Amino acid sequence: MHSNPFKSCEGEARKVAFLPRILAEYMFLFGRARHGTRAPTKKRIKELNNLEKQLEMLLSAAARNGLSLHKVPSWLKGWKSPWREKVNGGELIPEGEQELYDLGIRTRKLFPDLLSDDYHPDIYTIKATQIPRASASAVAFGMGLFRGRGSLGLDRHRAFSVVSESRASDTMLRFFDCCQRYEDYRKNQEPEVEKRREPVLDDISKSLTERYGLNFTWQHISSLWFLCKQEASLLDITDQACGMFSLSEVALLEWTDDMEVFILKGYGNSLNYRMGVPLLQDIVQSMEKAITAKEEKQVPGSYEKARLRFAHAETVLPFTCLLGLFLEEGHHGFKQIQREQSLQLPPRPPATRIWKGSDVAPFAGNNMLVLYSCPATNLSDEYFVQVLHNEEPIAMPGCDGLNFCPFQMFKDKIVAPHLEHDFDTLCTVNVEEPTPPTPPPEPSKLSLFRWLFSLWNDDKQPRTDEL
Repeated sequence: MHSNPFKSCEGEARKVAFLPRILAEYMFLFGRARHGTRAPTKKRIKELNNLEKQLEMLLSAAARNGLSLHKVPSWLKGWKSPWREKVNGGELIPEGEQELYDLGIRTRKLFPDLLSDDYHPDIYTIKATQIPRASASAVAFGMGLFRGRGSLGLDRHRAFSVVSESRASDTMLRFFDCCQRYEDYRKNQEPEVEKRREPVLDDISKSLTERYGLNFTWQHISSLWFLCKQEASLLDITDQACGMFSLSEVALLEWTDDMEVFILKGYGNSLNYRMGVPLLQDIVQSMEKAITAKEEKQVPGSYEKARLRFAHAETVLPFTCLLGLFLEEGHHGFKQIQREQSLQLPPRPPATRIWKGSDVAPFAGNNMLVLYSCPATNLSDEYFVQVLHNEEPIAMPGCDGLNFCPFQMFKDKIVAPHLEHDFDTLCTVNVEEPTPPTPPPEPSKLSLFRWLFSLWNDDKQPRTDEL
C-alpha cells in the first residue's frame, strides 16, 4: 500500500518545526513512467535459444569425457527456452498491463482533487514514445485512471487520447536517440563496460564449474544470469537458473548490472542526463503555466492540470539523475553533478550502495512531480514542489534535503545549473567527452542481500532495440 503524499507545507519547506499544519492545494502533476514488464526482445530470444544449444554442448562434452552428471541440476538436463517458438518480442505482457492499470488507479487515489475534472485532452495530456510497449502502457494507465468515468463496458471505461512524437525528433522522451554525441559515447564505452564485467563473470564461472562439473565460461554465466531474471520476473520461477547462484554471487551480478547502467545511462557521465534537459524545461514551463492559471483565476477546466508521460529506462534514469536522486554522497554528490563531474562507480559488494536499478528504474518505475500552493503560510514562498519516486516521497539533495522544495529554489538550485548548454550544443559531436569514471577500491563493509527480480536492466540492446 503506497502512502498518500503529505498534504501540508508545515514548515517542511524551511525546516521550521513550529509552523502550524496548513493544508496544501494540489495545483499540477507531472508524471513520467517506464513501460511495464515486457517479453524478451528478439535479440534476447536469440541469446536464450543459443544458451539452450550451449547447455546441450556442455552436457554432451561432460558425458564424452566420462564425467559424472550427478551434480548437474535436473532442470538443466534437456532444458528448452520457453521463448524458442516466438518470432517477435519486446511487447508489453499481461503482467505489464496490470502494473500500469493499477498505477493509474493508485494515482487517482493519491490526487483525487487534482484528477476530478471531466476528461479532456487539454486538461490531462498523455504522451508516449512510438515504441508499442510504451504506448500500450499509457493506454493501460489511462484505463485505470479514468475507470468509472465513461460509458464503455461494465467498468464504464472511456476513450482518451495518447499522442506520440516522431522517433527521429522526440527530444522530450527519446532524447537518447536524438543525441549523436551520446550515441558515440555509448558505442565507445560498451566494450569498456564489458571489460569491467568480465572478471566478475570469470570468477563466478570458475565457481559454477567446480560446483556443477560443467565447463562454464563467462558468456554462459552472463546468459544464465539473464535467464534467471527472466524466469523470476515473467514465469515466477526462482529455483532453476537463479538457484545455481549463491547469494554473494547474485549480489555481485546485480552490482555489475548497476555498474553498467551507472556508466551508460546514469551518473557515470554528465551527458547521460544533461541530454534530458528538454524534459526538465517542459516541467518548469508547465508548472509556471499552472501558477499563471491560478493567479489569473482562470476557469477550472480551461487549463492543464496533469502531464502524463510513458517511455523507457533510458528516459527514467537520466531524469532521476537530473533531480539528483540516489546519490551515494548526497549533497556533495549533487555539487559534483552540477559541475558536470563524473561520479565514482557504485561500491562493490559486500559494501552497501544507494544506486540500485531495482529502486531507480524497475518496470513501471515512475517519477511524479507535484506542484502545491500553500497561500496561508507566512513564508515568502507560496508554491512548492514535491517529488515522488515510485509513488513515495523522496528528499531532494539539491533542495537542502527537503521533501517540499520552494518552487523558486527548485528552479534556481536544481534546474538552472543544467541549463548552461542547450540540447543541440550538448549533442554536437565535436565537443570533447569527459573522462569515464574509475571504479573505487573495494570496500569491506558487509551489505544485506537484495533480490533482483525487478528485471530493470535486461535492456542491454543495440540501438535498434528499444528499452
